[in-house]
Order: sequence, then C-alpha cells, then structure tokens
Amino acid sequence: MATTPDPHPTGVRPVPGAVRETPDRYGAFPRLTPEQLQDLEAHGERRAVAEGEVLYREGEPFREFLAILSGTVEILHDHGGPEERTVAVHGPGRFLGELGLLEGQAAFDTAVMRRSGEILAVPVERQRALVDRDPVLGDLILRAYLGRRYLLIGLGAGFRILGSCYSPDTLRLREFAARNRLPHRWVDLEKDKEADALLRRFSIRPEETPVVLWKSERVLRNPSNAELARLIGLPAPSPEAARCDVMVVGAGPAGLAASVYGASDGLTTVTVDAVATGGQAATSSRIENYLGFPSGVSGGELIERAVLQAHKFGARLMVPAQVTELTPQDGEYVVTFTDGSTARAGAVVLASGVWYRRLEVPDIGRLEGISVYYAATVHEASLCQADPVAVVGGGNSAGQASLFLANHASRVHLLVRGGDLNADMSRYLVDQVERHPKIEVSLHTEVRGVHGQAKLESLTVEDNASGERRELRAAALFVFIGARPRTDWLEGVLALDEKGFVLTGADAQAVADASRWDSLGRDPLLLETTLPGVFAAGDVRSGSVKRVASAAGEGAMAIRFVHEHREVTGNLVRPAGPDGPQPAAGQPVARR
Repeated sequence: MATTPDPHPTGVRPVPGAVRETPDRYGAFPRLTPEQLQDLEAHGERRAVAEGEVLYREGEPFREFLAILSGTVEILHDHGGPEERTVAVHGPGRFLGELGLLEGQAAFDTAVMRRSGEILAVPVERQRALVDRDPVLGDLILRAYLGRRYLLIGLGAGFRILGSCYSPDTLRLREFAARNRLPHRWVDLEKDKEADALLRRFSIRPEETPVVLWKSERVLRNPSNAELARLIGLPAPSPEAARCDVMVVGAGPAGLAASVYGASDGLTTVTVDAVATGGQAATSSRIENYLGFPSGVSGGELIERAVLQAHKFGARLMVPAQVTELTPQDGEYVVTFTDGSTARAGAVVLASGVWYRRLEVPDIGRLEGISVYYAATVHEASLCQADPVAVVGGGNSAGQASLFLANHASRVHLLVRGGDLNADMSRYLVDQVERHPKIEVSLHTEVRGVHGQAKLESLTVEDNASGERRELRAAALFVFIGARPRTDWLEGVLALDEKGFVLTGADAQAVADASRWDSLGRDPLLLETTLPGVFAAGDVRSGSVKRVASAAGEGAMAIRFVHEHREVTGNLVRPAGPDGPQPAAGQPVARR
C-alpha cells in the first residue's frame, strides 16, 4: 500500500491555529532531515526564542545560519513600516536566510518569531566548513538561497531607487543593482503615483534625486556605486589588499576561474571589478551547453556558485573597484584605482571582458535603460509584463534572451541582420527558437527608428534585402549585436590588435620588446601579454573563443602560467620602498 511522505520529517508538526506555513513550490524553502540537523547541532547551539522576538533585521548584517527546531518564523519586508508585508512563513525543519548570509551582505528582510519555540544557531564560518564536507547539504542550502534571492528580486524587496527615468544617475544605480543581483525596486519620479508621497515623507527635493531609500529610514542622495555597495555590505577595496601574489582585473567567468584556481593553489589572490561579479555571463537567462549542467544553468546561478567557491578558497573579491593604471616596477606591478589607492601585485590576470555594442539608431539614447536594454535578466523581464518585445542579434546571447523573454512577453520579435540563423547561433538554440510559438524570427531585418515618448512604443524595421520598411509594435528592445573590449586604459602599455583586444603568446612575441624578455630567458607564454607576468584570459584576449566554458578554462590556465613565471622570477611580492611603489623611470603607465 502506498504511503504519503511525511511533510514534516523532523517529527515536529505545527500546532493547529499557528500562522500557515508557506508552501515550497519553487524549491526555495526545503526542509532539513533529522540527520542534517544533528550534524549542524554539533557546530552550533540551541536557543529558546519567545514569541515576537526578532532573529535578524532588514538592513543589518547577520552572521548566523538559523534552523527552526520548533515554533514558527515569519519573514517580513519593511517590518514596522508602512509597506510591511509577509514574504514567507517557516515551520520546524526549515532554515532561514538567503544569499546575502553567505556573501556577507546585509539582510534584505526581517525574521520574527511568530510562535515561540527553539532554533539552532550556527556561526556562518562553521556552517561553511560543514557544507564543504557535505556536498548534499551544501547544494541544498545554496539552491534554496539562490531561489530566495530571485524571489526577493521579483517581489521588489530590499532598497528603493527613487529617480527619474531620464536621469543618467538613476540608470547607473539601477544597472549596478541589477548587475549585482541585489533585491530592489525602482520608483519612477515621472509616473509612479507613490513618488510624490515618498518625496514628502523623506523631505527630498526633486533636484536631489536619484536617492536610495533603505529600511524606511536611511536616505542616500545620489550615492556613488561604492557608497551603495557599502550600504549593502558588498566587499570594497581596503588596505588588506595592498599586496598580493596575483591581481585579477575583472570578475566574469575567466576572472572568477582565475580567482578559484589562484587561491586554491595558495596564491594571495585579489579580484576586482568595476561594476559586478559575473560580467556578461551573469545576464544570460539560461546556459544549456555548459559542461556538467545537462538541464542548463542560469548565468546568475553559475556566477553565484563561482563567487562562493572563490570565497571558500580565500580569494578576496572587491566590487566596485575600477583599475585606472597598470605600472611595471621592479619585476612586479603597481595597480591604481579610481580613488587614487594602489595595490602591488607580483602577477596580473586581465579578464575585464567586453562591453555590448550600442545600436546606432537616431534618438535611441533617451530610451536606454527605460525600454532599451543590453541585458535580459529577471529585472528587465519584470518590466515587460505581457507586452510584445523585440530582440536584435543573431548569436547565442540573442537566442537565450528570446527564449527567456518569451516566458514574460506576449510576443518576441527576433530581428536578425543576416539571412541564416545558424550562422552565429548554436544549433540547440536555433531549434528551440524556431519551435517556440511566441517567438517570430525576421531575417535580413535591421532597426531604423524607435518611437515613443516616455518609453518605447514601436520600431521602424527594414528588410535589408528588399529595402521595404514596416512598423513593429514593441514595448521594449533588447540589443545583442557584438561587443568591444575594455582595453582603452591599456593602450601604449600592452600590445593590442586592431580591434583593441589584448595580444598574447606568439602574437605578443611578434611585437614584444625583446629586452624585456632577455633576462628571463624565455618568450611570452601562451596567455602572456607583451609584459612579463601579465596574462589575458577570456573575451578580452585576441583570438579567444567567446564561450563561457572557454573563458573559465583560460582563467584556470592563466594561473598555471603564473606559476611558470614565478619559477623564473621567484617570489613576486617584494617590499615597497620607503616612499611606496613608484613607476620606474621610462616605464609606461596604463591609464583608464
């Protein structure tokens, strides 16, 4: 006779009349087994908790993994504020927190004990050590935390950005929040009804916007990305990173792979990125051809896993931290940041990736960030509602975006300049795109005009074979038409190809200054640039294969070459002089 699985395997069932527990429809609220709770208990302590007691608060750091042994916990957004609402309710066997707990961020919600009981509290450092030894438990917790983060983003929890859709600073803050996968909500000063009430409530003048509102009490007037990062608890540059064995510039797949392999090999590894971890890969809604993920993986999940893996091995990640200068000095390198601070590195891995190219269409600039986007994430998709949208591009990014957006929009128009979808898109994506009932593919098609006042309403598109033009209704436009490298600051220091990508290996050797290499007794290594000890990996490298797996592989290879370089030069980190690191006479300096 078939039996029904016990929904409460801990053996403790909610008492009738208690607040109803949120069902686990998306895998974000799993229940721990008695064996898992027992393992956790060896690393933490039991605590009796009274009804109404707050376990952690929105906006404050929390450093404990909390599992419920008995009682009920309610998760609230804007606790005690005018917009208080329930996010979830948990009973015995469930655990609290979300991704911010593992990454050292502030809490994006508040946990309140609604029915007295007992919890198990484990310091997050001990919990990390445990899950490292228990991959089943580790994967359960990580998947739940990733799911909860995306649920929070969908709910519009976290901080609010109040600003005009026409403001470049509003766009900057929104992009920073979205790229770092931070729960937030944008309140448009131009058309959201609540904007005026918020201005009055916080005594904000319209000219002071954009502002960031946090916990219904904190107001940051037009903060920099670094100020917003500090508010949330993202790791920022500090004197601890003044010296390292290897500095990784860029935190996309190549940079994160270099971070993981460098730190796991015992190298003091610091990774910096000007905007966010993940690079362009983090904006991919689904990567289905990445080795080891047969059912596919979102770019966001892949990157979050890589970030946690880098932390596990001791790599230090700093965001936002933009490098402006690279100065050779005494066999190592001085790296300068936008705020004037410097760090010294024995070796450097350049993994700064690329920027998506802008679509050259008249008057499109005023709609960028409002209804013209260069990424298709949960944030952008949530703004589309059930309207038709258009995607420009014929590569994998355009195909992945089309499939993702088809789950949100009423129709997706995929506009391809060429005449063959197979030319630049993987076959598995072509098959899915052509079969999807909501996606309409238009070949030989280019955008010639955008129309709409406050937001995009329609496009003028042209058949480049016949010259025929037509109007296409679209509430949003997503552009994926190639990329350009982020290497302007390296001109004059490293050899670049005609498109600005970094030359490495044999290509670098052909144009390198031989005097730099004579003392080493070798030529540039496969991923090495025209500067000894400076390597390039991923999309920024000339001749690289523009795939996530290739980028990750090159990041790992770069660390192997760092070791080979160290075998020739010895310990690369040397003490700075009495006046600190200074550029050697005649040495070029890379500036951004």
